Amino acid sequence: MNTDGLRTFLLVSKLKNFTRVAEQLFIAQSTVTNRIAELEKELSAKLLRRDTRNVALTEQGKAFCEYARRIVEMEDACIAAIKGGKRQVRIGAVNAVYEGALKQHILAGVEKGKYYRVTIGHSSGLLEMLWDGLLDVVYVYQDMRRSGYSCKLFNEDDLVFLARADRNAFPNGIRREQLFEIPCAMCNFSLQEIGSYLRELFPAGQLFPFEVDNSTKVKDFLAAGLGYAFLPRGMVREELENGTFAEIQPLDFKRMNLPCYCICRTDDEDLCF
Repeated sequence: MNTDGLRTFLLVSKLKNFTRVAEQLFIAQSTVTNRIAELEKELSAKLLRRDTRNVALTEQGKAFCEYARRIVEMEDACIAAIKGGKRQVRIGAVNAVYEGALKQHILAGVEKGKYYRVTIGHSSGLLEMLWDGLLDVVYVYQDMRRSGYSCKLFNEDDLVFLARADRNAFPNGIRREQLFEIPCAMCNFSLQEIGSYLRELFPAGQLFPFEVDNSTKVKDFLAAGLGYAFLPRGMVREELENGTFAEIQPLDFKRMNLPCYCICRTDDEDLCF
């Protein structure tokens, strides 16, 4: 049984979306479809119900999930043993955390001969993958306490308001009401605490010229000089230091702090940075 198919099935069972699975695995959507079809053919069972809007597990699919998870975990353990104890650590991270604080740790680890598989996603989805054994450790914006798991503060950041330096019309700071009248990008950070903070700054129904769920893409909007945006400071440290972007001080609203947490099984704390 091809474990690529099993891993794809397990991810589909969590995300319920073939397009998102393809994006996370860096494969074509048709490859996701083919892997599921081959798995169903091999098992002579229908594992998923799929229509134009929804993907759901069948009863056979629900029963198969746990077996698929065990097979994948056994393969990982076997490979680690055969390769002299080497292990590929499965890391999940919010994009802003990866770009702002985690990336340098991972690259330094690779340079030392370590192995990583990185999944970028939103906090809630990554935590579900951790609970289901699909990830070893996650770096998220949620402080989540659960028996058998370790949750420690990994990094602290803050959300800064930015513009391209030569397009900054507010060198002395900005008031909340002024936000309503300028072109701002909106990044949907899974609409959790950060998303709620951003939404509350703007009137209900505010139309944004650029709205996206990947914080890296907001940097493109800023670099093009198209307007303003909020981003974690860690993501734009280089641009602030070299003068590409300018930070704009809030005058009558508070800047949001962004604590990031490292969560893993208690037995896997040695895998954390």
